[in-house]
Amino acid sequence: MKKTLFRVALLGIAAALLAACPSKSSKKTPSTATGPTVISGPDRPTGTPHAAGTTITPGGNASYTVVPHHTMPQWNGQDFVKSLQSFKLGCDKLKNRNGWQDVCAQAAQTQLNQAAAKSFFERYFTPWQVSGNGSQAGTVTGYYEPALHGDTVQTNKARFPIYGIPYDFVSVPLSSQRKGIVRVRQTGQNSGVIAADGTHTANLSQFPITARSTSIKGRFVGNQFVPYHTRAQINAGALNGKAPILGYADDPVELFFMHIQGSGRLKTPKGEYVRLGYADKNEYSYVSIGRYMADRGYLTLGQTTMQGIKAYMQQNTHRLAEVLGQNPSYVFFRKLEGGSEQGPVGALGTPLMGEYAGAIDRHYITLGAPLFVATAHPITNRALNRLIMAQDTGSAIKGAVRVDYFWGYGDEAGNVAGKQKTTGYVWQLLPNGMAPEYRP
Repeated sequence: MKKTLFRVALLGIAAALLAACPSKSSKKTPSTATGPTVISGPDRPTGTPHAAGTTITPGGNASYTVVPHHTMPQWNGQDFVKSLQSFKLGCDKLKNRNGWQDVCAQAAQTQLNQAAAKSFFERYFTPWQVSGNGSQAGTVTGYYEPALHGDTVQTNKARFPIYGIPYDFVSVPLSSQRKGIVRVRQTGQNSGVIAADGTHTANLSQFPITARSTSIKGRFVGNQFVPYHTRAQINAGALNGKAPILGYADDPVELFFMHIQGSGRLKTPKGEYVRLGYADKNEYSYVSIGRYMADRGYLTLGQTTMQGIKAYMQQNTHRLAEVLGQNPSYVFFRKLEGGSEQGPVGALGTPLMGEYAGAIDRHYITLGAPLFVATAHPITNRALNRLIMAQDTGSAIKGAVRVDYFWGYGDEAGNVAGKQKTTGYVWQLLPNGMAPEYRP
């Protein structure tokens, strides 16, 4: 899921942010004691935890140090039942992965009460404090699932299309060659491959390729494969008749922010909901319209929150095309099954639970792992210490100590998420015996 609001840093955070911030190492070993409430069926192997103080530096200028559970801020005060519920959602995908089978099997038979859930995380997981570029401090932003008003058919009010994957959109995996001219052959309606017998030529220098790019997204024009349309081109009508339309939004700015979040729900006048999830994107990098607006003097930097941008655009509709077009990145959606009470589907492929899930950089953090985050609430500025699950990713979430905190669904969640950019600290909890990895 793609989702990175332009968020402005708040002034400082509370001194109480890390009142119990642990040191990098400790001579104590993590407790593996458990109570009888944890096991309601056959006990599962717990693995052998790494000793407290163990430090691993697998690459990417990141390091991971084992600490005891109780040294994480407000560990004993967590709502472990909700953390366990969120973890269980992720086990739908984790349960078949190496190293996760036993902990997911144990989670399934762990009772949903505070003592049992707390013992589960303490018995089966080892906390690793994460550092990036020599610092334990990082950044926590927030995202949410928007609530759009609109309809499944075009009306005088619902006029802005929500597109599925276009018919002429083709995704082509990158080979080891990332420069020069290559040949591309189409292998399916929306897929292709770089091959010597390709029917079209592609100049890779024309595509927005970064160090992390794994594919190029484009379309066939004549005997060439060219980059796909930008947001400005799509907003100007480039997709007319060339893509399925999943619904129509009343407000183009609300739709823009759903693109940034990567998912949302469309509420029709009949009170019905259409759940929308990320399907693909045109592969252009996200560009902050807030920064553009500040540079042009439309808003001060302090006003370029999501709420500030929405208010400005409502009063200056003549600048819609200009401002929204500054971000060339464009997301295509798909309809999701399930009831309106379910959260959006994250990169792990399972629903996200509001305030108990987040997006991470999967180069540094294992997707699906429990993640303890210590930061500040963006509105109250009070310490926010929470055991969440790393079940999502984002193109702008880069770095070892970097989390996008999922606040949930609707306007209230959006109000909090749009104001969050706080300093934070991160601990990755892995099944005992499993070591952190850096995945280039």
